[in-house]
Amino acid sequence: MQKLKTLQYLSGFGSEFASEALSGALPVGQNSPQKVPYGLYAEQLSGTAFTAPRSENRRSWLYRIRPASVHSAFRQISSEGLVSSPFDRVITSPNQLRWSPLPLPSQPTDFVDGLVTIAGNGDHTVQVGMAVHVYSANISMVERCFYNADGEFLIVPQLGTLRLHTELGILEVAPQEIAVIPRGMRFRVELLEGASRGYVCENYGAAFRLPELGPIGANGLANARDFLIPVACFEDLEGKFELVAKFMGQLWTCEMDHSPLDVVAWHGNYVPYKYDLRLFNTINTVSYDHPDPSIFTVLTSPSGMPGTANIDFVIFPPRWMVAENTFRPPWFHRNMMSEYMGLVHGTYDAKAEGFLPGGGSLHNSMSGHGPDAVTFEKASEATLAPHRIEQTLAFMFESRYVLRPTAFALAAPELQKNYQDCWQGLKKNFTGKNSTTKNVAGKV
Repeated sequence: MQKLKTLQYLSGFGSEFASEALSGALPVGQNSPQKVPYGLYAEQLSGTAFTAPRSENRRSWLYRIRPASVHSAFRQISSEGLVSSPFDRVITSPNQLRWSPLPLPSQPTDFVDGLVTIAGNGDHTVQVGMAVHVYSANISMVERCFYNADGEFLIVPQLGTLRLHTELGILEVAPQEIAVIPRGMRFRVELLEGASRGYVCENYGAAFRLPELGPIGANGLANARDFLIPVACFEDLEGKFELVAKFMGQLWTCEMDHSPLDVVAWHGNYVPYKYDLRLFNTINTVSYDHPDPSIFTVLTSPSGMPGTANIDFVIFPPRWMVAENTFRPPWFHRNMMSEYMGLVHGTYDAKAEGFLPGGGSLHNSMSGHGPDAVTFEKASEATLAPHRIEQTLAFMFESRYVLRPTAFALAAPELQKNYQDCWQGLKKNFTGKNSTTKNVAGKV
């Protein structure tokens, strides 16, 4: 492997990129010449059908030391806590659910072995829906790589910085940043700061993209220029390597006599990327009330119903609150969308207690939720001066489909059995007079 220097990145979202680790490795004027420079093999990695519309077509050409097909036969291995559709193994209730952070592992555990599934929906076999996983790891992946044929991975670190070695180059992603690994892209995870923990959204559906801005205009929210893409960096290593695949909901393994991360040059628009959530340009009211939380959408995976996402990735970052004559925390609501929420650090402004960094909550379709009693009382009496919310970063995986918890999640000791108690202190404040309307002979 090349000696690592300070990482460099390309920038942009959905753009055409090109990178070569050796000068002249990229063919000139065509994708697949009779002989590729340096004796490399040309290989296309397609993230969409060949005939997808140009605006949505995703593919990259890789120029590698050996083709990706050079490996032994796959054999199935245990997936343990990693679950895929159908998510019907246990009955799904309308109850609001919340979990404390899962403990860090006590035995050597890498990123793949540390993945456990909390909830999911849809069907990976027809490329609809999603799964919510959490990971906890204490060792790096060594001579071991992974790829997911079922969906793309959106990784949200909560504890510890990850170095993601991908076929197209290297990304470093720390808490308050995210990374997205495309479906089928091979990668391994190195831990840079010891034990690590975080969240993963596995997207079975259409690839994540930037949301439409509508009346906001041309700028705002997550700006395309702030997304970073790795530059080519290859491993020319021989030895015993393991490649783990997630395919049709199961884990499979095969052996290779070389590193699968041997791409010397590449060009295209099917790429891994990272984004610093602190660069998000938050939009909010400067008069009264506050807009729907869709104004906090970073990425979206659309569904067949316009405006109704397969997945929205939404964040709640530090921001100014200036709304006049307004209850400023999130209001009480029931929503046709289903919401899994996590907390990267700090405190979420709608929950005074119990919602901890590394933990999560699940509010499914039409289940009522909102601020707890303590937050409601405090916000109802607060002086409405301009106020900046600091030391917070919460996020939400939101989906048009009900998120069905797994048996593991429902049996986990971290499941807070008394979560509903946070709303029981909301007392009756009604000041109107009681009036009774009687029905007489069927008339009002």
